[in-house]
Amino acid sequence: MELYYSTKLSISSDASCHFLPGWGSHVSNSSSLNLSRRRGRGRRNRRTSSLRFSIAAAAATETATRKLVPISRRNEPAERVTSAMEQLDIERGVCIPFRKYTPETVRNKVLESRGSILSLIGRGVEIVWNLGLYWSALTYDCLVGRDEEVVPYRARQLRKLLCDLGPSFIKAGQVLANRPDIIREDYMNELCILQDDVPPFPSQVAFAIIEEDLGQPLEQVFSRISSQTIAAASLGQVYRATLRETGEDVAIKVQRPEIEPIIYRDLFLFRNLASFLNGISLQKLGCNAELIVDEFGEKLLEELDYTLEARNIEDFLENFKDDPTVKIPRVYKQFSGPRVLVMEWIDGIRCTNPQAIKAAGIDVNGFLTIGVSAALRQLLEFGLFHGDPHPGNIFAMRDGRIAYVDFGNVAELSQQNKQILIDAVVHAVNEDYAEMANDFTRLGFLASGTDVSPIIPALEAIWQNSVGKGLSDFNFRSVTGKFNQLVYNYPIRIPERFSLVIRSLLTQEGICFTLKPDFKFLEVAYPYVAKRLLTDPNPALRERLIQVLFKDGVFQWKRLENLIILAKENVAKMNSNPALQQKSSTRSSRSLQVEKKLDLTETIKDGARMFLIDAGIRRQLIMALTEDSKLHIQELVDVYRLVEDQIDIPSVALEVLQDLPNVTRDFMLAWSDSVLSDRW
Repeated sequence: MELYYSTKLSISSDASCHFLPGWGSHVSNSSSLNLSRRRGRGRRNRRTSSLRFSIAAAAATETATRKLVPISRRNEPAERVTSAMEQLDIERGVCIPFRKYTPETVRNKVLESRGSILSLIGRGVEIVWNLGLYWSALTYDCLVGRDEEVVPYRARQLRKLLCDLGPSFIKAGQVLANRPDIIREDYMNELCILQDDVPPFPSQVAFAIIEEDLGQPLEQVFSRISSQTIAAASLGQVYRATLRETGEDVAIKVQRPEIEPIIYRDLFLFRNLASFLNGISLQKLGCNAELIVDEFGEKLLEELDYTLEARNIEDFLENFKDDPTVKIPRVYKQFSGPRVLVMEWIDGIRCTNPQAIKAAGIDVNGFLTIGVSAALRQLLEFGLFHGDPHPGNIFAMRDGRIAYVDFGNVAELSQQNKQILIDAVVHAVNEDYAEMANDFTRLGFLASGTDVSPIIPALEAIWQNSVGKGLSDFNFRSVTGKFNQLVYNYPIRIPERFSLVIRSLLTQEGICFTLKPDFKFLEVAYPYVAKRLLTDPNPALRERLIQVLFKDGVFQWKRLENLIILAKENVAKMNSNPALQQKSSTRSSRSLQVEKKLDLTETIKDGARMFLIDAGIRRQLIMALTEDSKLHIQELVDVYRLVEDQIDIPSVALEVLQDLPNVTRDFMLAWSDSVLSDRW
């Protein structure tokens, strides 16, 4: 085989590479079910010309989120309890035909295979024996009073044990590394090593798998392929190659051999073992252990299907297609399949190498601003985010763009999840810690019906200690450390997708600190959120904007000014980036996603609509202008001065006048509705 490849291909020994592979909130009714595979942009709310509809939609959203019932009882008879996977489906909005994991599917697939009983017995004995020995050692440490002394050693021992037990356990360790609700922090830190330190399998085996999936010899497709792996992970590894037909450099991600039956067998055993731990899990985490295994199994089988990863990449390409600051590699579908994925080669600089980034002439501040904005767009705008943005999966392109690779671990947030996250930001700004605690319940961190009153003071202490001295002292790692202690003291369980959100934010903040030790994450994040609140026409976000601007029925002029200042800062930072300036010279301005100015046209139009149609808003605004028996003209002047260079007042006024017939119609509808409701 070695001679075959040396004569047929130009084998590269260069192993330097810039490519590395890699529950529950509540959603109302069936509106969350999505029969389309397209995610992100396709889920964004369409612009509505009717403010009456906007207000009604926002109110309906607010009502729905405040009157939640347990998932297991929604739309079901009171006596029926939904299964773990039904809970996952409700929370995620998954259409059943698209689901790859169910306990029944796993059981059937395992038991129908030849020699399954003997294989299960042998593997079960191996798992129970090794984990039993480790558990016995922990118990002995506790009995003799040395458990704290040997934690570093036992943590390393656990990591090595998981590696020895194979890919399923390596993936389990990677998941545990982000679950402070399940294991303690020192063990989490050790298990983080599993993200990168995984031994590869032989290249000759990998080449055979590639040929089998391609259905043709390697040399017919590639003129050159690296002889050594560029990177290795628990489920697969990556090679660099050159396409013979076009000369393009590509990354080939190939799955470990015979891994699927191993994964299915281990998942079957995991779930059976978990059934013995349900009592402890319910007591400590508020859910049974089988549900945790179901979460893990669903995600693991998704990562195992490279055709699904290819669709993930297509979704990211669609979401960022008009963003000149983000690079997503394209997929060569004609050469890809369930076990092999061929992608565009990303020739970038590792984002943990500040010297190389600076040497390439890349503006570090601009690059970090792009990175934070891209991450927040994934979470709050698209609801589809990269679940594993470690340093090996994020690169700086030489033109200043940020590039993402490895889309096997991708997670989704429902529209309601995104709205609740923004609610949490609003409640934090308003220092409404009782509502912040309720947000935790709505997101699934606390079981429905949990008394949140004991948690409110703890949340207040964490937030006040984190931002009491200003944004310059805030960092997610500090807050997460304090939150982990909260997890140990209260019945909090971190939903799987939010463990990915936390890891994503922590990892990207760590990258920011590596490139710029004094970087202030919130000083970039706050302007983005401010711009989103001020400019996004989503009815739910309009409702959140009103919540921010009114406190105890009083209009907050200072908050409005601060929001405008922060939003302008976001626009200015994005437009000062050299990458944007360079792209502007080669692409039409219409194609650029980033605005040159803060566009408040739709916000002003909606504000005018609200003033004319909504009696409550009109009354509060009039009170704000006449508070303390005086006209607050100066506040209006200050706000005008902030936006006069951003908007064309005559043009906006003309658009408002052109929209007057629609406003009049909505006013008459609202008035007739109020008359009818008063009469009835």
